[in-house]
Amino acid sequence: MEKIREIIAYKNYFEDFLKKQPIKVQNKIFKILEAIETLERIPTTYLKSIVETKGLYEARIQIGTDTWRVFCFFDKGKLVILLNGFQKKTQKTPKSEIEKATKLMMEYYESKK
Repeated sequence: MEKIREIIAYKNYFEDFLKKQPIKVQNKIFKILEAIETLERIPTTYLKSIVETKGLYEARIQIGTDTWRVFCFFDKGKLVILLNGFQKKTQKTPKSEIEKATKLMMEYYESKK
């Protein structure tokens, strides 16, 4: 399959998160990322924008009743920058996680100047 988007990770936040996950979860995350890279239209079951933020998205990973989220955003349309991730335990995405991701997004743009 041809890639439509290039995915890059910002610093080592995503890798650190990934390493802590069981292999089954890692494989599922890679599958979702592959879909994000190759699908013209990404279903919201895989990638959803987070309301109340400027351009922050969450990649959504689900195995059974367990849910994980990995924050990301687009840079120049093609680039999805992966930020921190966490296992979701509640209905709503915790504000602290969103704040952390927003901070990393700002940091990313600052470092590009």
